[in-house]
Amino acid sequence: MENREKSILNGIYLLIIIMFLLLMISMNKLDFGPVILGISSCVLIGYGYFIVKKFFPKGDKYLLIIVAFISQFGLVMLYRLSPVNAIKQLSWFTLGMGEYIFLVVFLPQIRKFGRLKFTYVIIAIILLALPFFLGSEIKGSRNWIRFGSFGIQPSEIAKLFVIFYLASALQNIKNFFDVIKAAIPVFIGIAFLVIEKDLGASLIFFGIFITMLYISTSNLKYTLTGIGAFLGGGALSYLMFSHIRIRFKIWIDPWKYIDGSGYQICQSLIAIATGGLFGTGIGLGHPYLIPEAHNDFIFAAICEELGLLGGIALILLYLMLVYRGLRTALHARDGYSMLVAVGISSMIAFQVFVIIGGVIKLIPLTGITLPFVSYGGSSMILNFASLGVLQKISESGRKNI
Repeated sequence: MENREKSILNGIYLLIIIMFLLLMISMNKLDFGPVILGISSCVLIGYGYFIVKKFFPKGDKYLLIIVAFISQFGLVMLYRLSPVNAIKQLSWFTLGMGEYIFLVVFLPQIRKFGRLKFTYVIIAIILLALPFFLGSEIKGSRNWIRFGSFGIQPSEIAKLFVIFYLASALQNIKNFFDVIKAAIPVFIGIAFLVIEKDLGASLIFFGIFITMLYISTSNLKYTLTGIGAFLGGGALSYLMFSHIRIRFKIWIDPWKYIDGSGYQICQSLIAIATGGLFGTGIGLGHPYLIPEAHNDFIFAAICEELGLLGGIALILLYLMLVYRGLRTALHARDGYSMLVAVGISSMIAFQVFVIIGGVIKLIPLTGITLPFVSYGGSSMILNFASLGVLQKISESGRKNI
């Protein structure tokens, strides 16, 4: 097993260096920045793997290996778009890796956190409500809080607290009334997100809730009722809020609004079509023509330069990560840890589906980040914290196998 892990890791190191070398060559100038960035990433990945292998050998080290490779797609494309943003992203990646190692080494067993149900839900609702009172509206959504040049997206942090809350609240569901009690705080949080025009986050929170509800109860009636309530709320929101109606109009026919609100999605579709199956090559496309290519639309930029095959490879890596997360849940030795692992895995799965689905016009577009790939500190920190929790659960579960 260890030899296989090392072989895969060495292959990833090689691919990282090749990608950054190709990026350097495509820039038509002597700039060793991409190679330095690639080597720095390899060192960080190697150090994280060394810590986990040495001190927690029974844990699922493929979690880190997969995430390490996923993150390099983002770093390569970010350097392509803006070297300054890529360097900032590397600093967030470094901080995230440090946070991951800290959690793996020092975090107690996850099952010990199950007693703090009300603490989690209070923190989550406060975080989701803060932008409504203190937030700044950016690109149509009021989901950021600014402190000078520094900004934070509270909904990113709230995801993990909601997962911890639901893992505790859904363990002892006996009847439909218990389901309603557990769901009320979640739907209050979703209501704040809708008012703040953070539609992507509201979809992810609902996806987490409905997945954890089904896994904890295996009751299809509860699940269908939850979906029905959400669809009813969505229909009501469509009637009440003009920004939701605009999103649906753009989704149905973006070309009609290409000179205005549909410009982003149209440029995204053009970029993906331009890349074709094999892509234009790293550094040879025009991803900077896509608005928010470093953030919401980074998948379109990747598809333009790495092609449909590159995009599919990234999706397969996410599927492998979700699979390893669910595998971790199966090995968990207590119900609370199992539900936390399911919640984190579903969070990643729904986030990837919502943003990639929006970029390729499969579903209405919502502005969220692609985990471990899009530019942004809040997302990177939350995702690495989630990875650390998954790693801890995998270690404790495998000790008992």
